[in-house]
Amino acid sequence: MLSELSAQAPDYPFRNPTPLEPPREWAELRQGCPIAPIRLASGDQALLLTRYADVKQVLSDPRFTRQLDAEDAARVTANESGGVFGSGGSAMTGENHRAWRQLIGKAFTAKRVTAMQPRIEAMAGRLVEELVAQGAPGDLVSTVGFPLPVWAICDLLGVPDSDRDRFAYWSDTMLSMTRFSQEEIDAAQAEFNAYLVAHVETKRAEPGDDLISELLAIVEGLDGRLTERLLLGTAKGLLVAGHETTANMIGKMVSMLLADRTRWEALLADRALIRPAVEETLRFDANPGFGMPRYLGEEVEVADETLPKGTTVVCSMAAANRDEEQFERAAELRLDRSPNPHLAFGAGPHSCLGQALARTELQTVLKVLLERLPTLELAVPAEELPRREGLIIGGLERVPVRW
Repeated sequence: MLSELSAQAPDYPFRNPTPLEPPREWAELRQGCPIAPIRLASGDQALLLTRYADVKQVLSDPRFTRQLDAEDAARVTANESGGVFGSGGSAMTGENHRAWRQLIGKAFTAKRVTAMQPRIEAMAGRLVEELVAQGAPGDLVSTVGFPLPVWAICDLLGVPDSDRDRFAYWSDTMLSMTRFSQEEIDAAQAEFNAYLVAHVETKRAEPGDDLISELLAIVEGLDGRLTERLLLGTAKGLLVAGHETTANMIGKMVSMLLADRTRWEALLADRALIRPAVEETLRFDANPGFGMPRYLGEEVEVADETLPKGTTVVCSMAAANRDEEQFERAAELRLDRSPNPHLAFGAGPHSCLGQALARTELQTVLKVLLERLPTLELAVPAEELPRREGLIIGGLERVPVRW
């Protein structure tokens, strides 16, 4: 079946009909072809998974690896290096990956994130004040959405606020599919690495109350080069996962809640809905970007299909999050949905390490906006919101709002 279809593999990622609506292909493929051949930006072919059960199985199965620099793996991006998914990305596997997660788990605890919450709330408050001072209409993305997560990651890593803008640019280049040239990506990576090496040395000499200092204390007995690699991988991973995804999600979350005014009114009437509303917007995100690619080092069966060794699959967590088999009335955004076992943060051994921080930021920014700007509304129709193009993470370029 797969070989018959591969000749007509559609280009991926698919186009959304409007910024907040999912591509029609998701539902079509879930129902008719849950393992579908697709053509990537590089021109290579891969298989797309769109059903909840299949995506969860693959993300939890160690035979599907992140070894996307294998010779027969599909190249995800148009760039030679493959960006964050290629050999330039820190694709640790097996024992190394387990050891790394264990180390991070010791330092990047729920307690640390909880302790950051008051600072995140104060920063969100300052950013909303700046938005108001600039006057309506304002852009929620550039004034609140992007500055807040960069500030939080810099706070976590002990990086000075003055370096925030550089971090944002480095993050964009790491997530490029078509936006930046290979030369620009290489230059940014070299700059970022040099910056982090110097930052780690500074923290080694003068430890502070931050994640890098704590990790240095934990890995004290390890070989020096391994320590450096671990810390660089950690800082990069946190920046990419923690900055870009959350920054984009703030704009998308607020847009979803304002696109139908009754949702915003419900939250104003009952703040207990903030937590489930955040989870539901994560599930309902129609523009999350690329999805999660995996490489198959041996033959495996998924949904009664035998996938040969050397196959690259792309897990669409967003398509899986709208699977009617898993979620009742999946096509509706329901603020009080519970339970909500969505896959926005992945599943299995590679699920997002920073999900506690992301949830804290999203809940906090929503709380602050409801308190400070109860009359907030979109300044343009939802279907006219401009999308960000050419990056692995999906998002909105601007979210014009008034109050």
